[in-house]
Amino acid sequence: MADDVFSPRPDRRRALIDILGVDLSAMDRHARAAIEALCDEVIALREELSTLRAALSEAELLADNDALCPLFNRRAFEREVRREIALAARFRTPLSLIFVDLDHFKPVNDLFGHATGDAVLIKVSEILRSITRETDIVGRLGGDEFGIVLSQATLSDSENKAAQVTERIDSLVIRSPDDPEGRELHIGASCGVVSWHPGEDADHLILRADQAMFARKAHRKTGRSAQG
Repeated sequence: MADDVFSPRPDRRRALIDILGVDLSAMDRHARAAIEALCDEVIALREELSTLRAALSEAELLADNDALCPLFNRRAFEREVRREIALAARFRTPLSLIFVDLDHFKPVNDLFGHATGDAVLIKVSEILRSITRETDIVGRLGGDEFGIVLSQATLSDSENKAAQVTERIDSLVIRSPDDPEGRELHIGASCGVVSWHPGEDADHLILRADQAMFARKAHRKTGRSAQG
């Protein structure tokens, strides 16, 4: 039935009766009342179903989204990784994953407080969304860790994308309006980039990206130490 059938009562009842092809004028009072009551019950059930569907959609959205950032949470991210792997295996297309971990994030919370720390995480999520495609999967994996799945992207393409992520986050200057000393902090990002291998599952792909991120973080620390 079309949705416009269920316009405000009693119009919806008359429309439903017309669709059913029932001639109320040919019925006695009791039969007419029974048909009208049945139509009202059908309309009420349709309204309840519509409400339940809306609640289900909202619950699904909340279940997939991170509690703080406008990104997938880890559970939803891992599900999407599995889905992208299935597509890459079926169509034999490249697939890459970037594991992003913020550098020097703890001092932000220690110096400016968790409200500023939360604002930084939201800003990072906005950066990730702004430099990725609509078809890419972006999620917060926990704490100050993020993941990006790049479908149909080569390792070289993904390394270039990781370089953009690093450059944008490295350039962030963190301040707090409540800090009387006007202090500034810089964070930064270490990105591990890996490409999917046929036969590899989601857990192993994420693990390899995590390991690549730690290797990158160690390299960045060594570089800073050498410069100092």
